[in-house]
Amino acid sequence: MPAWRAWPRTNSSWRNCSRWPSSVTQFVAGGAGESDLELLTATDYLYRRLGLKRAYFSRFNPIPDTPLENQPPTPPVREHRLYQASFLLRDYGFEVEELPFEADGRLPVQTDPKLAWAQKNLTGQPVEVNRAERQQLLRIPGIGPKGADIILRARRQSRIREVSALKKMGILAERAAPFLLLDGKRAAFQPALF
Repeated sequence: MPAWRAWPRTNSSWRNCSRWPSSVTQFVAGGAGESDLELLTATDYLYRRLGLKRAYFSRFNPIPDTPLENQPPTPPVREHRLYQASFLLRDYGFEVEELPFEADGRLPVQTDPKLAWAQKNLTGQPVEVNRAERQQLLRIPGIGPKGADIILRARRQSRIREVSALKKMGILAERAAPFLLLDGKRAAFQPALF
């Protein structure tokens, strides 16, 4: 008799659990000339189709006496931008096609992907905090999943009219202000000089 048949049915092995173990993967960025678009398309597929829990990214660093020793090292900021974009796919409901890729398939290094998306899509159409759905709130820089939930709960009590109310909720209000309306009015904020 095979060993798996000898186990009693009440066994607490993974086969009898209602939850599978989580899976993760790691990508090395920059060693094979791949674009950020290619890495994030694969990441998105793994999240949506195969239930991947987390993707990790490491920047490529050449090692002497190996076939890739003459490849340039990947800048640390590229690794950071890949993590930010991966979280947008996994936790914020973004699609790969929405991410702000440059013509060569790379993410912009000068700004984070969520901010770049918001500058392109929300500057002329700010989001009304008092009416926005959770998914809309998650598109605003400075508002994460917990912050969106706090805003939704606070709106049940009263309308949000001041940036200071968002600050008290733990929202990065200065970051969010350019992209939102508070009770129909643009939020007052000090634009960054640099």
